[in-house]
Amino acid sequence: MKIFISKILLASAFIVSISNFAISAEISDSASQSKANIAILGVGGTIAGQAQSAAQVVGYKAAALSVDDIVKTIPEISSIANISLCEQIAQIDSKDMTDFIWLTLAKRVNQLLSQDDIDGVVITHGTDTMEETAYFLNLTVKSDKPVILVGAMRPNSAISADGPRNLYNAVVVAGSKNSKGYGVMVLLNDRIFSARTVTKTNTILPSAFNSIDFGALGYVVENEPKFYNKPVRLHTVDSEFDISKIKILPKVDIVYSYAGTHSDEAVKAFVKFGAKGIIHAGTGDGSIHKSTMLSLIEAKRAGIAIVRSTRVAGGIVAKDKNYDDNFGFISADSLNPQKAKILLQLALTKYQAKDNKKIQELFEKY
Repeated sequence: MKIFISKILLASAFIVSISNFAISAEISDSASQSKANIAILGVGGTIAGQAQSAAQVVGYKAAALSVDDIVKTIPEISSIANISLCEQIAQIDSKDMTDFIWLTLAKRVNQLLSQDDIDGVVITHGTDTMEETAYFLNLTVKSDKPVILVGAMRPNSAISADGPRNLYNAVVVAGSKNSKGYGVMVLLNDRIFSARTVTKTNTILPSAFNSIDFGALGYVVENEPKFYNKPVRLHTVDSEFDISKIKILPKVDIVYSYAGTHSDEAVKAFVKFGAKGIIHAGTGDGSIHKSTMLSLIEAKRAGIAIVRSTRVAGGIVAKDKNYDDNFGFISADSLNPQKAKILLQLALTKYQAKDNKKIQELFEKY
């Protein structure tokens, strides 16, 4: 009898155990299904950097680790999202960014976001040109799903590496339903920025990125994005730019103004080597040194688009009849020179340089 009862108790325990396992598996499956599906694309940069010493934060090798290697060092990510794929698009120090990589990246992001099983994309990227890549994607991605660029100011090997936390937060933002419709964003140091307004303002600090005139979109607090602002300029799904069939972007160069400038020589060199557009990074409100003015007028007459931006960190380059109405130049509005270059490149895929009024409208919309 004792043996019989023991067998019954053992069988009951086994059934309970199986039931608990089934319930646990069901809960696990349900939790997995409730998490967002995020694709992480790697481009290299400091976030993938390695140094010889953990104390070294200068002179390291950027783009030493693959995006897959980086994600594996942050097992906590699996608790906030399903990482659908980790894919290396490029492996560079972002100072070496190219138009070709931009086009490749934008097309891949559009491909991924067109899938029902992808809820958002995170891109690990170097900080040197992150704002430019972000703005290019902001104008060429055709989805309202979140796209987050994330980087680091210290290499992955550093004692106080900021990359792992930044990447974790980027996945948090990309996986949140509240992040839809904000366009492409940049995330560092717990702050979320719009691709259009963000810029790198410090060479070494983890808080290197800011939006000088317009502020951050929000913060990441306890695994949740908190938004306080929203972009008002057109982006992503409302953008008219289509790069799906474009293989080469028009050549646009930047001329920098300074006291005692010789930038007229730079203008002539850019014209000689095939520039289709020139951004003038002027002093003050986009003003142009008298020694450069003639060469820009000649370039405009030769069929090259001329955009006036400024070397000043904040403010707006207003339309000025002395430059724009009289000579057909274009004001960059609040875009810095490097972002004005991107918008002009895309504008020249739609219009010719002589269509300065139509191009000006683009600078007022985007």
